[in-house]
Amino acid sequence: MLIAQISDLHIRPKGQLAYGVSETNLFAEHAIHALLQLDPKPDCLLVTGDLTDCGLDEEYAIVAELLGRMPCPVYAVPGNHDRREPFRRAFAQGGYLPRSGPLNFAVWCGPIHVIGLDSLVVGSSHGALCPETIRFLEEALAGSPDAPTLIMLHHPPFDTGIAHMDATRLLEGSEQLEKIVAANRQVRRVLCGHVHRSIQRIFGGTLCQIAPSVGHQVALDLRPEGPSCFVLETPEFLLHRFAQADVVTHTANVNRAPGPFPFILPADYPGAKPGTSLGADA
Repeated sequence: MLIAQISDLHIRPKGQLAYGVSETNLFAEHAIHALLQLDPKPDCLLVTGDLTDCGLDEEYAIVAELLGRMPCPVYAVPGNHDRREPFRRAFAQGGYLPRSGPLNFAVWCGPIHVIGLDSLVVGSSHGALCPETIRFLEEALAGSPDAPTLIMLHHPPFDTGIAHMDATRLLEGSEQLEKIVAANRQVRRVLCGHVHRSIQRIFGGTLCQIAPSVGHQVALDLRPEGPSCFVLETPEFLLHRFAQADVVTHTANVNRAPGPFPFILPADYPGAKPGTSLGADA
């Protein structure tokens, strides 16, 4: 079972750049192309928020067309750059979003239970889990206590050391979330976005992972007064491979690099004939 995760597309209306610099629409095109080139292909695609930059219907139309190219089910949660009702309209045909209230959902990707949580706070950059969302999570977990489970939301529930992003993380509900995760050992991952970098931390006894962006990345600046900036580092995504309820996560580049090249042993390599392929011993 292979589950792909992309995050923070920040799609703009056609012809516009994010922040006047980032070609997010083109980056998103490249990301979908990279996913379609995978072999084996993902069984499911998760999108952890900020699908658009301003939550405009025009932006959601572009996102829906891009995600519609995927031959597998696609499930998304909103981020602080999204708007709840346009988001709901854009993905209504998917059938997994509620018709009203927070955009929480629970779906199955084969044997994997995926729980999506709405951490959007209207008019704010930080995230929160309202009481209704906390109840939804508890009930969804109680209904499948033995199934390997992924929880996905946009805002990470922990500090990363990037001060301007930590100020807008999940500021309400993070302690409750950690207690719930700790009490439900079937949770294999908590998946987030928002920070535009690949970051991990143990959370509630499992691994909480922040996905990098498939567009621009937030600058890695751990100074307490570091400015809010982004850099055009390589766009990336995550691949979560499930095997017998265990999960291994790979970070993959969107852009294709030169290769692959075989490992050909040099004459000085110990214990093997030179000129042969190193194969699995690389």
